[in-house]
Amino acid sequence: MSLVESNMLPIGTKAPNFHLKDTVSGNYYSLNDLKSDKATVIMFICNHCPFVIHVNSELVRLAHEYRNQGVSFIAISSNDVGSYPDDDPDKMRLVAKVLRYPFPYLYDKTQEVARAYDAACTPDFYVFGSAMELTYRGRLDASRPGNDEPLDGKDLRAAIDATLAGQVIENQYPSAGCNIKWFTS
Repeated sequence: MSLVESNMLPIGTKAPNFHLKDTVSGNYYSLNDLKSDKATVIMFICNHCPFVIHVNSELVRLAHEYRNQGVSFIAISSNDVGSYPDDDPDKMRLVAKVLRYPFPYLYDKTQEVARAYDAACTPDFYVFGSAMELTYRGRLDASRPGNDEPLDGKDLRAAIDATLAGQVIENQYPSAGCNIKWFTS
């Protein structure tokens, strides 16, 4: 496991479109199918990363909390499953069911979506406003496995609230976690 910080995609960037398979339903979805007209949270996560495992409960809590406000949550895994079989789509489906993800868990088989979003680590979070322009990219909160910071989703929650209110998010800190497992040649 190598600790990597997220890249800071420029604020205002339009959300790149995608067409990916949901590992739970088996259906293919585009961004247009899943986005919200209020705010959309796109998360790059995976099954095996201890940083994602650490935050899973808060991701589920946030998605439930904001669903009633019309916020859409979308999870994407882009890891090389040949080298990291724990991130295989069949295992993604199992994790999503066991943890009761209230959002689709999409598999980015070609890694093109992760590259389009300039994703670097898991977890990596992006918040888009009603016009699908980036308002926030960065961390969930300051909590990491083994530190004493509370797992409360404070930073992502503040970003979603500000996006819903049409406000600028002043403090944006990069996320940190395992690097995305890119294909090797």
